[in-house]
Amino acid sequence: MAKVFVPKESHVNETRVAATPESTKKMVAAGLDVAVETGAGAGAFIADERYTSAGAKIVDDRRAAFGEADIVLTVGPLNLDELEGVNAECLLIGLLAPLQNLELVQQLANQKVSAVAMELVPRISRAQSMDALSSQASIAGYKAVLLAAARLGKYFPLLMTAAGTIPPAKVVVMGAGVAGLQAVATAKRLGAVVEVSDIRDVVKEQVESLGGKFIELPDLGGGEGEGGYAREMTPEFLAEQRKIVTRHIQVADVVICTALVPGKKAPTLVTEEMVAGMKPGSVIVDLAVGQGGNCALSKPGEDVMAGGVLILGPSNLPAETPIDASQLYARNVWALLAPMLNEGQVTLDLEDEVVDGALLTHAGEVRNAMTRKALEGDGA
Repeated sequence: MAKVFVPKESHVNETRVAATPESTKKMVAAGLDVAVETGAGAGAFIADERYTSAGAKIVDDRRAAFGEADIVLTVGPLNLDELEGVNAECLLIGLLAPLQNLELVQQLANQKVSAVAMELVPRISRAQSMDALSSQASIAGYKAVLLAAARLGKYFPLLMTAAGTIPPAKVVVMGAGVAGLQAVATAKRLGAVVEVSDIRDVVKEQVESLGGKFIELPDLGGGEGEGGYAREMTPEFLAEQRKIVTRHIQVADVVICTALVPGKKAPTLVTEEMVAGMKPGSVIVDLAVGQGGNCALSKPGEDVMAGGVLILGPSNLPAETPIDASQLYARNVWALLAPMLNEGQVTLDLEDEVVDGALLTHAGEVRNAMTRKALEGDGA
């Protein structure tokens, strides 16, 4: 019977947990011995008693639990000290941010840990239930709009009052991925007028179905890269894009930035000059701040005021909705783990497209090509 350990997340302000009572019941039913660290679910308002009712054991000795576990489930990456206590050949599953944690990746390989990075799960139909990036990005897009509405000095909806009419807020969403589309839907529910900029023509119909207006850009042959993500564009195209988008941003009350390119620094879509041309009192929420930011002036975890424009750089919005974020993430993890189990033991099928794509390290090797290239370039 394989032993599972669900630790309390050690990163500051991380309130999510990798397993819920719902997923714990499923793991126990599948023949796994589940241990949950004391208080692991506290940030998501899950009491220890709910885990014990689901069949788990509550443990206090964190280091011993790491050493005994065959499977470790986390939300964020472990730190190096935690990793030292992990069993060799243990299966680690989490949002490991490999390109931002190259030293950790190398240590995972050195310890022969089989590490599955949830962000590497292939975007194929069979893996939709495992797609943690999408489940968490949807929450981020939703919270970004609420954050902007709370900090904006005006209403979002059109209001007709005895004192006169208040026009609706104008929102520009940069990027129409999962986070961007959820931002569109949320802003529309709040009554704003919403415009969307994205290099992928294929998302235009989705934007319009949610009530947003698609900002037309120069023809570039689709703009869609591998896995449905936006592909990296030329400097010439980005310059032309900025000219078009600048006209829309200058009259916007809110800009929500969500554009990312896998394995690359986030594209700078809102320059310092563009911010200077915005209306005082406007708000920018940069969800790409963790990968360099779509706004040139955003800073991770900080509020920046530039010429009367408030720029917010929230680094972990899903953790601000920990109940649903944990529920969705735990379901993603279980959907990925379940096919790997055979009579209570882990069996990794390296020929399986999902396992092959998501497996970051295994048997002492870094299997993910992009991460391996980054390590070699880093001199590791």
